[in-house]
Amino acid sequence: MFRLPRVYPLTDVQLSGLSHAEQVRLLSEGGATLIQLREKQMAALEFYEQARAALAVAARNGAQLIINDRVDVALAVGVHGVHLGQDDMPPEAARRLLGPEMIIGYSTHTVEQALAALELPVDYIATGPIFQTSTKTDTSPVLGLDGLHAVRQAVGKFPLVAIGGITQAKASEVIEAGADSVAVISAVLSDPHQISHAVRALLL
Repeated sequence: MFRLPRVYPLTDVQLSGLSHAEQVRLLSEGGATLIQLREKQMAALEFYEQARAALAVAARNGAQLIINDRVDVALAVGVHGVHLGQDDMPPEAARRLLGPEMIIGYSTHTVEQALAALELPVDYIATGPIFQTSTKTDTSPVLGLDGLHAVRQAVGKFPLVAIGGITQAKASEVIEAGADSVAVISAVLSDPHQISHAVRALLL
């Protein structure tokens, strides 16, 4: 079974003001071993080129790279996997394209979606938002720690990432409520000069 690290950072060019490659460098120097490139606005060619540069950095620093949504870019660049949302390419189709070795993550927002995801060819599921978040505008209702615990009870030992509004102060209680991993954006990127330090603090 796929093993998740405790901290799973996502990149955000708008928030950090840094390229994806530079974010991957700082995140991995802080100890991140699984990083998701999240990009909603960049043109396909520019994102492809940034993803290639980011993968080279990740390879040097021993980190795995996941691309959000874009199965085409993931295939073209040769990263380690993709993360899919409820409205993205179905995981079954992605698995046929990517093959058995690539990591596929899948977003869920309810216990019912999490249970349904157990039947899909995915390696981990993410659930959230756990708390209010400012980095995504089209969010589902907040689950809270009780909702997270309910998802954990429903999916058993299946690898589970919690996402949405998770700060350094709240990370430990999120893990205690049942998450294997905390996905973070603002908690590590809000101060570009402290990215590596912020990752190290979450890993303690």
